[in-house]
Amino acid sequence: MTTRFAPAPTGLARPGRTVVVIDDLGELHGPTAGLVELPHRLFWQRSRSVDLGNPALLRWTYETVLREAATLNELRTWLDGPTLITLWPSLFVPRGVRSAWELRHSALRS
Repeated sequence: MTTRFAPAPTGLARPGRTVVVIDDLGELHGPTAGLVELPHRLFWQRSRSVDLGNPALLRWTYETVLREAATLNELRTWLDGPTLITLWPSLFVPRGVRSAWELRHSALRS
């Protein structure tokens, strides 16, 4: 359960943002369906409810969490390991995020 903070390559992710990567995808047991409300820290809108039953919104939620998470607990709370593996090829995330996660998890590499 080591915290992995990987600096994002210059120009490939938001400036000053480090990428948080969990060591074990098996620790990720977040929701995969239903209506959820993301915390304001992850999504800065008044209405933060997301229907994870909508495949496009599920992908969007994973992209948002991967980009914005600052703690391992946020990853554990909002991501699910098997779902992340399934969605990974279709996720639009900054190169620094993709590189850090693929470097740590071979199951995410193409």
